[in-house]
Amino acid sequence: MTKGVIAINKQKWRETLTGYLFIAPMLIGVTIFLIMPIIASFILSFTHWNHILGFKGVEFAGLTHFKNLLNDDLFWKSITNNLIFLLVVPITLAISLFLAVIINKSVYFKSFFKVVYFMPYISSIVAVAMVWQVLFHPSYGPINSLLMSLGIADPPKWIADVHFALPSVMMIMVWVSIGYNMIIYIAGLQSIPQELYEAADIDGATASQKFKSITLPLLSPTTFFLLITGIIGTFKVFDIIQVLTKGGPAGSTSVVVYYLYETAFINLKMSYASTMALFLFFAIFIITLIQWYGQRRWVNY
Repeated sequence: MTKGVIAINKQKWRETLTGYLFIAPMLIGVTIFLIMPIIASFILSFTHWNHILGFKGVEFAGLTHFKNLLNDDLFWKSITNNLIFLLVVPITLAISLFLAVIINKSVYFKSFFKVVYFMPYISSIVAVAMVWQVLFHPSYGPINSLLMSLGIADPPKWIADVHFALPSVMMIMVWVSIGYNMIIYIAGLQSIPQELYEAADIDGATASQKFKSITLPLLSPTTFFLLITGIIGTFKVFDIIQVLTKGGPAGSTSVVVYYLYETAFINLKMSYASTMALFLFFAIFIITLIQWYGQRRWVNY
């Protein structure tokens, strides 16, 4: 009996060890590239670090960087730009839902349109940015050429204009994101039982009533998922800013992640940049908690 128990325990131990060996590469990767940088960033945010001297150049700074952050006008300008950038999320969701409903219901060649709308999302963001840079060229761009042909003598300079640069980048991000959101919405629409619509038809419900009472409530989990990922994505936006405007003109498109990158890798203020990263982490964490709490009231499963 004892030998049998020992054999079973050995078998369980081998299975457990095998399982850990399978996930070991992922655990090592997550530890090195995610957990350790978060811990290092947290520690560095309380220090002055001369990276040339290595670990010998680390000096405790207390809350100095946090105090400087509160008085940093460029940082708060970047925060403001990020908050404005959040408008991309509801605009994208609304357009994506509209297209998803149309394509899912009454369009031929559905697969073709899905691919067409999804292409910007899977395309290289550098290539996308270069294309839009040509389109938005203030003197020779096709968009301004069209506007001038319509009688607008002084069209906007788009990404070269302080007032139009951020809206221009936001417009590009909406265009890039529509395809992904639309595909997710179509999947959500196809999961709604058709019997509900048939019952609504029997009761004489109009199309708008069915959309309001059936489609929107049953799509709330999908909308919640896209809302969370969209908001987090807007706070992480960097590549399109780096390629198109580099935070300009005059800081009008600088967002937190770009300012963080500029502080860390151009101005070489690693500790101060770590403080920004810590602030951004907690800001996103709090926003996500609020959204998760709010889902109990408006998400229907």
